[in-house]
Amino acid sequence: MQANNIDRLKLATGLLLLVLLIVLTATRPRASVPAGREEVVFWHFWGGHDRRVVEEIVNRFNQSQDRHFVRAVAMPGNNLDMKMFLAVTGGDPPDLINQDDPIVADWAHRGALLPLDEIASPAEIEQLNGWLLPAARQLGSYQQRLYGLANGLDIRALYYNRTLIEQRSGQPAPRQLASIEQLDRLAEACVVEDPDGQPTALGFLPDPRRLWAWGVVFGGAFYDADTKRVTAADPANVEALQWMASYRHRFGPDNLAAFRQGDQSLPGKTFPLLAGRYAIVLDGQWRVRDIRAARQQQLEQGQPPTEYGVWQLPAPRGRQAAAEGWVNGNLFLVPRGCRNAAGSWEFMKFWSGFGGHEAEAARIASQGGWIPVSQQVMDHPLFVQYLEENPLFAEFVRLAAGRQVPTPVIPGARLYYRQLNQAAGRLLYSKQELSARELLEQTTRAVQQHLQRLERHDAGSAGGGS
Repeated sequence: MQANNIDRLKLATGLLLLVLLIVLTATRPRASVPAGREEVVFWHFWGGHDRRVVEEIVNRFNQSQDRHFVRAVAMPGNNLDMKMFLAVTGGDPPDLINQDDPIVADWAHRGALLPLDEIASPAEIEQLNGWLLPAARQLGSYQQRLYGLANGLDIRALYYNRTLIEQRSGQPAPRQLASIEQLDRLAEACVVEDPDGQPTALGFLPDPRRLWAWGVVFGGAFYDADTKRVTAADPANVEALQWMASYRHRFGPDNLAAFRQGDQSLPGKTFPLLAGRYAIVLDGQWRVRDIRAARQQQLEQGQPPTEYGVWQLPAPRGRQAAAEGWVNGNLFLVPRGCRNAAGSWEFMKFWSGFGGHEAEAARIASQGGWIPVSQQVMDHPLFVQYLEENPLFAEFVRLAAGRQVPTPVIPGARLYYRQLNQAAGRLLYSKQELSARELLEQTTRAVQQHLQRLERHDAGSAGGGS
């Protein structure tokens, strides 16, 4: 038995070293760096159309100056943190990473990131804090220090098929929703059922991953920074989850699960709203590109184009929302131990628009369909023109400048994100009768215990080193 364990350990170690070798190989230059320049190895997660946009941005930066040379390395898929920490362990981390997971606090807590005040001057940091939109500043901050520079925000809102709503309800679709109750009424009016009473198309279906957004719209909060307490079971969050579960009671968990599974089976990751499965869908600004392409195709085929719109998330009648919704985004992070932090900082500024690069950032945001992280970039004429040509996207930009709440930037944020989503999913899809309050209390305990373990570990480490 002991020999088997040793063999397993050797196999695991060998596999780990193999992965490490692959990761380190990915960071090595594939071509020579121009003479007199310092390389910036840049890992990112984009693929497809967006990868081509990223490569164009990198080329423009490389042509704009003669000190640094960015080499972009696409690292799609999961386990970016494992790849990064393996590279750090091997002594060859990338110089810059862009990611969209809530891991800033985890990586900063483990000492894996350089805070921006160790890269930029005090004057730049002061200016940057005022230049960033509040949501962008929150996303990159941990313990009152900036560890990440956001280069694009992701906002959620309700897309609606105006043509479909008016056909099914027999009434004009509202320009704005007055309340959550109005959303429910419109959703009910757009349900299509077969002769047996089974739904074949829905008006709307809550997504368990979006309790983060609905909770704050209902007036709730998920973390108290003053007391360092997890507040998943905030009464307003419980009420929001109970409202989401009302669709389960209306249609049954099997139908909800079947519709979600059907969404995942659509060809080519088709936007479910375009497939006619729903009249209303909560999603992010990147779907504007899908809608624009679908309308263009209808015009080319001589068909009247379907009309779509965007609604801000509505609160319950008479309720004051804590925020307009939930925000996440893409963040630049500089690993500790990298070789060219100065070059990383210059590229970060170029892409985000900071330090006089607003025109370039406006161009980038227009190319990629990304929401800028500064009002100064939003106000640039190039981006203003883009918004005039894309009114649906403009609504997301308007919301980005308002009150948007990110996943709490705490060690264990990704655990919290996953636990909350699982709790909401259990309530929506389970055949058992579960309690929204109990599920959120379980989430609270699990994440709070994780934070307490980290505190004890930190205290023990500090004691051992004194």
